[in-house]
Amino acid sequence: MGVFERFLSAWVALAIIAGTALGSFFPSAFEWLSAFEFAQVNLIIAVLIWLMIYPVMVQVNFAAITQIAKEPKGLILTVVINWLVKPFTMALVGWLFFKGIFADFIEPETANEYLAGVILLGVAPCTAMVFIWSQLTKGDANYTLVQVSVNDIIMIFAFAPIAALLLGVTDIIVPWQTLLLSVGLYVIAPLIAGFITRRYITRSNSDSDNDNNKALTNFDQTMKPWSIVGLLLTVVLLFGFQAEVLLTRPLDIAMIATPLLVQTYGIFAITFIIALLIKLPHRIAAPACLIGTSNFFELAVAVAISLFGLQSGAALATVVGVLVEVPVMLSLVWFANRTKHWFASS
Repeated sequence: MGVFERFLSAWVALAIIAGTALGSFFPSAFEWLSAFEFAQVNLIIAVLIWLMIYPVMVQVNFAAITQIAKEPKGLILTVVINWLVKPFTMALVGWLFFKGIFADFIEPETANEYLAGVILLGVAPCTAMVFIWSQLTKGDANYTLVQVSVNDIIMIFAFAPIAALLLGVTDIIVPWQTLLLSVGLYVIAPLIAGFITRRYITRSNSDSDNDNNKALTNFDQTMKPWSIVGLLLTVVLLFGFQAEVLLTRPLDIAMIATPLLVQTYGIFAITFIIALLIKLPHRIAAPACLIGTSNFFELAVAVAISLFGLQSGAALATVVGVLVEVPVMLSLVWFANRTKHWFASS
């Protein structure tokens, strides 16, 4: 394990501090950077996430994807957690905190907007960063791709009805530009690039599987530091964009973050326990647990803005979800790696 990976949590902590400080001292620079967006997708962050995902896609072996049908339990677990459990537990946890525990500290209208924001996060499973978390746990790249792809297909049909049900509204409009652009940028484009790169690497070597695997491993090791740099720069930008909110409304940030943390660790625990009980191998179990806990924040932010407005509590809640995700997910990656011996090794 290289120095980047060994001290990744420390680097992320420094990136959070640096992003917040830079955003505070140079707000105009970050305003300029934040303007590079289309359909609520910041194009600079999109490039950095693409840099992280591309090496993972090179490891995808299309010939092996057909074998996933022989191991359906991990895929079923992902679908059940993401669509039959997670949205409803998020609504319950949000209601408990914003309508109960924090009720004396928040105006009722603001509480409703915060609740709506966290619900939108709960209904939108992640498309992009999942590949990074899977790679950090040495998850099965082929299986993770299928899990994410199935989630994206279900999202097209299920996002609006579930969000409408939990928000108590009837006119949820799916921001198709955001959804399709994100899937294109974070799944289809890097997958095609990865496929072409893999073909080039394997054709440049002999037909020996050992030579091909060695060449792919060397490529992965070469690219891994760049993936980590992409992750750290993403964190700097995310916290730089929201530096003013972080420094001027810390109590609101803390109140929104609390149910999100409870939800994230709770869903992870549920998925983790089920994965143990059904005897999933770690290469499938770890990504399944992490997919269930991460969120498609671009989609959630876009819907929150369209329904409640840019300055609404709902939009703020989705942004807080963005900020807490990386450090929280890294803690879960650490736990998943530390408990690898609890799972089947196949």
